[in-house]
Amino acid sequence: MPIIINLDKILEDRGVKSNQLAEKIGITKANLSILKTGKAKAVRFSTLEAICEALNCQPGDILYYTPKD
Repeated sequence: MPIIINLDKILEDRGVKSNQLAEKIGITKANLSILKTGKAKAVRFSTLEAICEALNCQPGDILYYTPKD
């Protein structure tokens, strides 16, 4: 998939564990894991907003596009 999820790097940079983020933004650990691994087919803007607020980042810090070969 040409959209890459960079959430692990942001979590590491902020010293936040996945389970802490999931609890803070109100989603399950399983759903956060699906998002982190890039297996999600969509992301709600409300979820993206909550992640950005919790981690003090921008959407572009989490998501980026790489063209297919």
